[in-house]
Amino acid sequence: MRVVLAEDSVLLRSGLAKLLADEDVDVVGQAGDAVELLALAADLGPDLCVVDVRMPPTHTDEGLRAALALRAADPGRPVLVLSQYVEAHYAAKLLADGSEGLGYLLKDRVADVDEFVAALHRVAGGGTALDAEVVSQVFAATRRQDALAALTAREREVLALMAEGLGNGGLADRLFITERAVEKHIRSIFTKLDLRPDDRGHRRVRAVLRYIDSLAAPLAPSTPTAPTDRP
Repeated sequence: MRVVLAEDSVLLRSGLAKLLADEDVDVVGQAGDAVELLALAADLGPDLCVVDVRMPPTHTDEGLRAALALRAADPGRPVLVLSQYVEAHYAAKLLADGSEGLGYLLKDRVADVDEFVAALHRVAGGGTALDAEVVSQVFAATRRQDALAALTAREREVLALMAEGLGNGGLADRLFITERAVEKHIRSIFTKLDLRPDDRGHRRVRAVLRYIDSLAAPLAPSTPTAPTDRP
């Protein structure tokens, strides 16, 4: 199996490369950033790309965006994300076009070398290797988005004004409706978002946070591009 590693930490990258070499895995390329990863993948055509999430220059989501770019350019290309973090939005996007040849494992939860190597072979062969925590967070994020999508246009308008800090009276004045109508819309919002009266925290605040979180989710992330000329 021929593998390209993408990890910005030289020590971690070298250590993982040595570990894989000891397991008869051929590490044909090592990348320190997403652009280098895309270039190596295009030039070497590895059986599998192992990608960290947070890479230069911003150390936020470059690795995941590169993984998306790899899968977009070559659907089904085996990619295994190996990270300390779960980025549920990008994980969901990776899974949207099928889970064949896809893995997402958390570094701190990889406890057995043999199982890890077996996961690499499974993904390279078109299978799947997903940490249970990744699956859980993706499903939770999907449910939250589905709940928000179930709101009517008026309910979303009410929720947006709640996010501005308006009370029921201010909402009624802004929307030219009665406070009773406002209360009805808010009760419906709480029901659709599954915010029960006995839940911990203030339901109004939690509804607003849910709304703000949906706005903050990146919808169309840019993807790094490989250089056209290599030295």
